[in-house]
Amino acid sequence: MMQTFDADARTRFQTLYPETPGKLTHNLVGHPLFELDALIALSGRMRPVDVEQNIGNLPVGIDPEKVAHNGLSVADTIRSIEENGSWMVLKFVEQDPEYKALLDAVLDEIAPLAAGSTGPMLKREAFIFVSSPGAVTPFHFDPEHNILLQLRGQKTMTVFDPTDHDVVKPEAHEAFHRGAHRNLPFDEAICARGLPLTITPGEAIYVPVKAPHWVQNGPATSISFSITWRSEWSYREQYAHNLNAMMRDIGLNPGAPQRYPSQNLAKSTAYRAIAKARRIAGLDKPA
Repeated sequence: MMQTFDADARTRFQTLYPETPGKLTHNLVGHPLFELDALIALSGRMRPVDVEQNIGNLPVGIDPEKVAHNGLSVADTIRSIEENGSWMVLKFVEQDPEYKALLDAVLDEIAPLAAGSTGPMLKREAFIFVSSPGAVTPFHFDPEHNILLQLRGQKTMTVFDPTDHDVVKPEAHEAFHRGAHRNLPFDEAICARGLPLTITPGEAIYVPVKAPHWVQNGPATSISFSITWRSEWSYREQYAHNLNAMMRDIGLNPGAPQRYPSQNLAKSTAYRAIAKARRIAGLDKPA
């Protein structure tokens, strides 16, 4: 099998990782697992809960409760994606053996490069996005390290600095880790702070952990493959936000967790100890 990332792409990834968004190149264009018929077959093997589909003409900032289903079956959405004005994601496709094998093969190429900064790749997951022309993925963030590989069509992702508290308040990070939806409120005043990155087939974008972003699809149908992983560093960042939320509940005003290379060890260790004690006491269910 041809390598997904050539030597130049791997060098570029190592330059960006883990905290700088930027473009890479890849060799997955034309792979049979991303043809529409293959995606229809995959959707038929998936749990309904792992398929999200909605109308695609959304504003950049939207309450997730106001996002409407497109009214089509999963297969019909994929089959007619060029004209039905939809946005769809097939989640956790690594549950399927063929797609898991591909995910692992791709991530294994860069795992040694990531390990030097953030350790082993944990919780490997993959998502496939199928979008109609002009569809919008609203403003949001994700807890994983992520590479979005473009296979068909064109899209522009606008990525923001995860440390800019004028873009996303620390309280929003804390709420997310307590179970709030990934979508974020969007203020037009922050537009100029974003970095727009346009990718076409054979190009990809590396997105750092919790870097806020939104996506505008181009004038043709788009298919993208998102490969993600967690790191021990990303979990420490999460647990530090969890501890901050507890502190805020009792009236304190904690400082935001620090980004890489800071490890947030004190807050992470404290949160894990508190969470374990609460589970032992029967106050919380295991995470």
